[in-house]
Amino acid sequence: MGKKFLIAIDLGTTGNRVFCFDEHGLPISSSYAEFTQYFPKPGWVEHNAMEIWESVAQLIPDAIAKGNLNPNDAIAIGITNQRETSVLWNEETGKPIYNAIVWQCRRTTDICNQLKEAGYEELFREKTGLVIDAYFSGTKVKWMLDNVRGARDLAKSGKLLFGTIDTWILWKLTGGKSHKTDYTNASRTLMFNIKNKSWDLELLEILNVPRTILPEVRESASYFGETQGVPGLPDAITIGGIAGDQQAAMVGQNCVFEGTSKNTYGTGCFMLLNMGNEWILSKHGLVTTLTCDNKGQPVFAFEGSVFIGGAVVQWLRDYMKFIEKSSDAEKVSLSVNKEDEVVFVPAFVGLGAPYWKMDARGAIFGLTRDTTPEQIVRAAVKSTALQSYELLEAMQSDSGKNIHELRVDGGATRDTYLMQYQSDILGIPLLLPEITESTALGAAYLAGITGNVYNTIDEVAKFNKIAKRYNPSMNETARQREINLWKNAVRRLL
Repeated sequence: MGKKFLIAIDLGTTGNRVFCFDEHGLPISSSYAEFTQYFPKPGWVEHNAMEIWESVAQLIPDAIAKGNLNPNDAIAIGITNQRETSVLWNEETGKPIYNAIVWQCRRTTDICNQLKEAGYEELFREKTGLVIDAYFSGTKVKWMLDNVRGARDLAKSGKLLFGTIDTWILWKLTGGKSHKTDYTNASRTLMFNIKNKSWDLELLEILNVPRTILPEVRESASYFGETQGVPGLPDAITIGGIAGDQQAAMVGQNCVFEGTSKNTYGTGCFMLLNMGNEWILSKHGLVTTLTCDNKGQPVFAFEGSVFIGGAVVQWLRDYMKFIEKSSDAEKVSLSVNKEDEVVFVPAFVGLGAPYWKMDARGAIFGLTRDTTPEQIVRAAVKSTALQSYELLEAMQSDSGKNIHELRVDGGATRDTYLMQYQSDILGIPLLLPEITESTALGAAYLAGITGNVYNTIDEVAKFNKIAKRYNPSMNETARQREINLWKNAVRRLL
């Protein structure tokens, strides 16, 4: 008998990764591939949904082969995904009618402004926990229905389907049999009532989105369907877990209990605080969303989103040519010894929480004649930590909870300068686990519950030990100086 394993499909913003985990949630193997980013107009971001599927179809057998595993020993599959990115496809042809509109895309800013001017902002917020912003799926779906030729006719004939990327890949994995999503992804659409856990007919009418195109919504640890015709896999393997990437990271970090929090450092930066069954609307620009409890069932959370986190380092690499590879940012930041007032606000696609300023754009302040590229790189790295500071400050104010430590994950946690600076600015310890791919791990945990590998998340999460602890070391005067420089810079963009 071969080694049993769980498959996690991690559908990111710039690439996909497929992991194989053992029954203790320890990684066996993985395979990764980037996919194309499309920028048809300033502020517009798109993906080719077929390219994303073709990538997954190649990565699954590759990851299994790398682990010397037998595909027949796969227990279940978990999916985690970039959340608000939206796809519409023709159920009969199995093909998207337009490129996927990515969560970063700002093309629906005018639609959002019209909804606000019509007085709908509080209604949407009360029902969805979200702000009206181009970030979320609802206005993206409306835009496609209004602007893609034949879209509304297809919807009227019952042939059009909507999904976030998890739903699209699930549909492909099951040979077009399963059109479903989970509560965490549905909670990011601006069309889902998170109090009564259902698609909201009043909001759908306002957006002019037909209910018939929307997927069935289930708990994150559920039977979503089974494989059919997937390259490298036998048929009838259960897809048993789905969660949006940030909620999956909460699961992977064992933040399944009230009061626990994590921050993920990726293309963007996302901080969540588990609020249990407590429903609170933020007064400081956070959104209220759904995450998972210890058994994968929905509970409330506060979330703050930084749109540009690690992406600012990619920008320095690809466009400014200040560094050759992303990992150089750490070395460059550590090499700068002199104090300065350079502040980099990377509002390339607007500012997220707590400001929600859609039309803000990036800026660098405090430049002098002798400012060096190295100082700009350091300021860019600092910007991720300073944006995250504002999220934690808002969470403590809104929740009344004192956050004593923060669990961290994502690719940028490899940057020791960033992590130490983050601890210094927050004034609390950061806990970095051995397995930092928390999104994929969370998807595997959820699939494991459905596959009867274990009963609760904390039962398996104990195997992922804390690898490193960053403790604050900056004095309070220096800390406040950094915070004030940042806040003054941001204020100039508002």
